Amino acid sequence: MPDVRTVCLDPEEFKEFKLVKRTQLSYNVAKFKFALPTPASVLGLPIGQHMSCRGKDQNGDDVVKPYTPTTLDSDLGYFELVIKMYPQGRMSHHFREMQEGDYLAVKGPKGRFKYQPGQVRAFGMLAGGTGITPMFQVARAILENPKDKTDIHLIYANVAYEDILLKEELDELTSRYPNRMSVYYVLNQPPEGWDGGVGFISKEMIQVHCPAPAEDIKILRCGPPPMNKAMAAHLQALGYISEMQFQF
Repeated sequence: MPDVRTVCLDPEEFKEFKLVKRTQLSYNVAKFKFALPTPASVLGLPIGQHMSCRGKDQNGDDVVKPYTPTTLDSDLGYFELVIKMYPQGRMSHHFREMQEGDYLAVKGPKGRFKYQPGQVRAFGMLAGGTGITPMFQVARAILENPKDKTDIHLIYANVAYEDILLKEELDELTSRYPNRMSVYYVLNQPPEGWDGGVGFISKEMIQVHCPAPAEDIKILRCGPPPMNKAMAAHLQALGYISEMQFQF
């Protein structure tokens, strides 16, 4: 357990953290690195949980949205958010305007996901778009813990190739842990010569790429609401009971 005094998040009060580095990853995605008060500070966010970020929208009104960092508590002194900025998004506006040296108000942790190493034999993960962030965080925590032997089977859906968030990081995890983690990418508008999945995540894809229903597995879901609904229906039809599923 981290020393309580060095944990930075407060579930009741917003705290401000300074943006020290902003890296544009694509035309509408950027990575934001925020400093914690000291180089030894930890954010204090349990695996798979999120935090509330507060900003100002286009009209100058307060807006609060949940985000999951891509970093873990083992990353001391800072945390990172990978943010996709939507043209009409209220919080997207705030992140678009943020410059290095600005502060972000954050509160947390929040979320129902509780993880203990060895809780399940394997996770199946169904992610869409920015829904990859909690999956990435859980996968990293599992794979970087030498005592945790859980396997990870991720299906990650996006519209186009350039929409795939954290692709480099995901591919690095699969190359470092080839026997522990697999990723199957699905694109609605694939480029020519694409060898991954095409369209939306189907029942057949889940059958091929995820662990079969069993008491010692869990399927995690995170994506836009229509996708979450479709995935819940697919899983039910395939025999995954509610105890075998979790939606972020």
